[in-house]
Amino acid sequence: MHIPDGYLSPQTAIPFIGLMVPIWGVAVNKVKKTLKKREVPVLAIGAAFSFTIMMFNLPVPGGSSAHAVGAVLLAVLLGPWAASIGVSIALIIQALVFGDGGILAIGANCFNIGVVMPFVGYWVYRWIKGQADGLSSRAIVAAAIGAYVGLNAAALCTAVEFGAQYHLFQAVDGTPLYFMYPMKMAVAAMMIEHLVLAGPVEAIITALGLGFVAKTHPTLMSDKVPVNGNPGHSEGVMAK
Repeated sequence: MHIPDGYLSPQTAIPFIGLMVPIWGVAVNKVKKTLKKREVPVLAIGAAFSFTIMMFNLPVPGGSSAHAVGAVLLAVLLGPWAASIGVSIALIIQALVFGDGGILAIGANCFNIGVVMPFVGYWVYRWIKGQADGLSSRAIVAAAIGAYVGLNAAALCTAVEFGAQYHLFQAVDGTPLYFMYPMKMAVAAMMIEHLVLAGPVEAIITALGLGFVAKTHPTLMSDKVPVNGNPGHSEGVMAK
């Protein structure tokens, strides 16, 4: 899902950067209110884990890539706002240091992978898990399904952004200025790879990771349950 430079117009890429700045600001404030001090190293480890697994890319026709992320695993453990920060940090380092994803496309990549994926996946997890214990088999299955859905939601957003470039930005003779394939081809290429390959891998990694944490560090399995519909506000301010 990493979007390289040159595939999004500046008219698309720059607004995404502008959109992410306030989102990061809100995320930092939410995490300050909900994250325990002892969980801060877990966030750092989660960001490093996400960074590592995203480096294993499978090229997707058209210029993007399919890969696991770990965003929903981090969202389940620490909340979606913390996951957004951790994944965004990983994406920014990848772009600036390793050239994995475009610098101008940082905003779009962070929105798709660091916002859409953890929030969609987290809410699917919450819905399926219901009132079940966070250490239960149902919770682990719910997290796996949430990870699958979240990854594919992010892939769909990326595909739509790609396809929109083809239809919105063309030269006088009709030549695409940025992305070279129409919407239907962009969606088909991205979704087939993620529905069939990357999605199941993401689900398995999430289930195994959550199962490992449940066995070795069960105290981390405390849900960050939103109050009054506001993500990031827990049922009580967690002790620091």
